[in-house]
Amino acid sequence: MKPVMKRLISLVICFVMTFTVTACGKGTDQKTSNPGKDGDKVVINFFHRWPNEPKNTFFNEAVKEFESLHPNVKINVDKVLNDSYKEKIRVLASNEDLPDIFSSWSDSFAENIVSSGKVKPLDHLFEEDKEWGDNILKSQLGAFTFDGKIYGAPLTIDGKVFAYNTKIFKENGIEPPKTFEEFIKILDKLKKAGYENPIMEGLSDGWAIAHYIGTINQRLMDPAVLEKDYNPKTGEFTDPGYIDALKAFKRLTDYMGETATAIDHETARNMFVNGKVPIVYMQLSEIKYVEDQGMKDFAFFDFPPFENGKGDPHSLTGAPEGFMLSKNAPKEAEEFLKFLTSKEMAFKFTKECGQLNAIKGAVTSENASPKSLESYDLILKSSKTAPWFDNAVNASIADIFMRGGQSMAIGEMTPEEVMNRVQKEATKLRSTSK
Repeated sequence: MKPVMKRLISLVICFVMTFTVTACGKGTDQKTSNPGKDGDKVVINFFHRWPNEPKNTFFNEAVKEFESLHPNVKINVDKVLNDSYKEKIRVLASNEDLPDIFSSWSDSFAENIVSSGKVKPLDHLFEEDKEWGDNILKSQLGAFTFDGKIYGAPLTIDGKVFAYNTKIFKENGIEPPKTFEEFIKILDKLKKAGYENPIMEGLSDGWAIAHYIGTINQRLMDPAVLEKDYNPKTGEFTDPGYIDALKAFKRLTDYMGETATAIDHETARNMFVNGKVPIVYMQLSEIKYVEDQGMKDFAFFDFPPFENGKGDPHSLTGAPEGFMLSKNAPKEAEEFLKFLTSKEMAFKFTKECGQLNAIKGAVTSENASPKSLESYDLILKSSKTAPWFDNAVNASIADIFMRGGQSMAIGEMTPEEVMNRVQKEATKLRSTSK
């Protein structure tokens, strides 16, 4: 065969192969862009922040159950822990790549995602399915409502309390404190009784520090000041009350010792369960963890008010958490959201995971212990709930407070130095928010 003829045949073969690959590629794209037809699967991308047990298993099984009920649906699941989740979801929102359905904290965290313009309002779901919508506690919807529209369906409700060892308190003649100064006296008494660290926290977890600082701010500060400062457009953080709040936090960390900065919150909680420390600041959702580890001699009290505090002494730090949809999420993702927040799934969630839920009638003596029911009543009866601090303020402000709290605990920074950094960042945010 002549060289010219060989080259001609080679060109023809290449053209045929290229056309075939291209055609296959187009066929795949068309298949993806027309889901639900000709036996094709509707693909839903689901992203949550619970890769640990028992919630990881709960959501894996929920996905399987929904897929079995909807054979035309395939759900891809991605999950990472808290801090990584916060970073990843913000990146996805900025890149216009939000998953179809994703878990979200409420208040400022949710509002920041909504401000991207890539989240679907859910008002139509509440209007179309009254039975489902009416089962969600109305008190928990406000934290997902912005500019008059509902953007999230809450599943969990939670609060923050001091858990204490009732046996140790009884042995030392101690009653829960009514003020912050009484609390300090209790810590002193426990220390004299031989407990080197009468209270413990895992200060390597920034969010744990944020829970302390947010609650202390709420107890001490004028609500109008917090409202102004927590808004990045108007925040200044110049009120001297912030210095007092950080000093109060430092007083508590002094009772934790050097161990606190080297451990995480889970380790601190385990030290409480094992009787090594009498007090730990924990979420109500952790009650099941404590009970499952065999501890029975414990009770809890709310963060005690400050005698000179200007905030609501009966407010409970905590907030609902739930699910949001991307603006282009398919109808099947809407159904999956309603499935996850249905009364049946919420009941199962509380029973298996121990966390309280925001669905009417889905927390009972059948799926919650007496202590969990007591905590549920505490949430429902609280005058209001104050959002987690790291979700209430801009992320960069929260980061300075959290890192500053860690530095204060080991004596590397003063409250004044921390607030100086906060004020500088607040100035930057005001200038870029105009």
